[in-house]
Amino acid sequence: MDRCRALLVALAAGLALTACSDPADPVSRMPQTASPSPPVTTGQSASPAPPSTSPSAAVAADDPLVVVTHATRPRLRLTSAEAADLVARRGSGGVVGSVRAVERHPGAIGVVGLSEVGPTVTAALVGGVDPVRDHDGATTLVVTGDAMLTRGVPDPAAALGPMRAFLRSADLTVGNLESTLSTDGRPQQGGDSFGGSPALVPVLEDAGYDALSLANNHTGDFGEQALLQTVRSLERSAVRPFGAGADLAEAARPAILRAGGTSFAFLGFNAIGETPMAGPDTSGALAVRMPPRTGPLVEADLARVAAAIRAAHHSADVVVVMPHWGTQYTHVPDTVERVVARRLVSAGADLVVGGHPHWVQGVDMVDGVPVLHSLGNFLFDMDFSAETMEGVVLRATYWGSELKALQLLPYRMDQRTFAPRRVPGRDILDGVWSTSTGPFAAG
Repeated sequence: MDRCRALLVALAAGLALTACSDPADPVSRMPQTASPSPPVTTGQSASPAPPSTSPSAAVAADDPLVVVTHATRPRLRLTSAEAADLVARRGSGGVVGSVRAVERHPGAIGVVGLSEVGPTVTAALVGGVDPVRDHDGATTLVVTGDAMLTRGVPDPAAALGPMRAFLRSADLTVGNLESTLSTDGRPQQGGDSFGGSPALVPVLEDAGYDALSLANNHTGDFGEQALLQTVRSLERSAVRPFGAGADLAEAARPAILRAGGTSFAFLGFNAIGETPMAGPDTSGALAVRMPPRTGPLVEADLARVAAAIRAAHHSADVVVVMPHWGTQYTHVPDTVERVVARRLVSAGADLVVGGHPHWVQGVDMVDGVPVLHSLGNFLFDMDFSAETMEGVVLRATYWGSELKALQLLPYRMDQRTFAPRRVPGRDILDGVWSTSTGPFAAG
């Protein structure tokens, strides 16, 4: 019996459990002296278990029960007694019995089979244990937003320090590097040319990154030679680059990483321009011309990305696509992004995580695939507004190739060092949920 099954059996028996929990996760504490939850009327609930079926028997079955809430709600932190009470009330007393009912009613609390849990709901912690992430064989993928470690950032290593342990704790950590690692060339964007050096490579390695997207509008800030030096510096390191290269074939080649017996392919493309578009014999980034900066949408560009996604599935179990797209300084995704996202998913993308707007943006569900339009800045010297100094880290949990959980963990950057530090940040998450759709809409 694995740790998760043992937890759930003990939960139903009302046994006391203790375990470590993550204090920075957004959580809600249920009252100890009252009913664990006020009644929630949803209009849809699962049928209650037959009277002869005890909670212990229910959770000891092949598909044990877990307590879940809507993706937009803070995670519940329960004692075993509180959780057992909710299990006993399944299908009555406001406790619904299906994931669909929780998706439709953001205020609902559900008790569902562990096999039913997915990214649109959040499993409660019981005694500090997460039944999804702490399950034997679970794999965690962390994705960070735009990182720019030069210009006004005084000490990149120190700035990454507060998040180092968290980034290194994931099985895979991936982000978007919004600068070069060379200044061997003329600046192409004046004061907005972000040029670093190879000295940043060990900093990125030490922070825990396994792969970085170079498909953005700053990889070309110091010309072709610096772009190629950036790619080669990462290739010689423990951090795999993707999204740019000496030609289109290299720019479209995914970074393929393996964790927990599952292979993940990462592809990126740039829709903002400025960095040259890679061609059959020319260096640059994999690109899609589209609004608002390089549009109208060019079908041939999108077809090339779709072909790269299909090819990636021959080499990997999970394909993650990271577009650099959208309008800056707004929480609202562009309409065209939803058109493009559907094409990415139809080609086989299993997760889409965007960047560039410098603010957090909403989440959609497209044919069962989460599309996160923007995680915001992760580390950037944009101190002119609150929104550009905050963002969310994505932590995705997989069982094999199945996405079982999706968490958005908020942070704010320090005004002096620009170091991101995790915070409860309900207001930051409101910026995400306010423009999300489908099962991620706040309601």
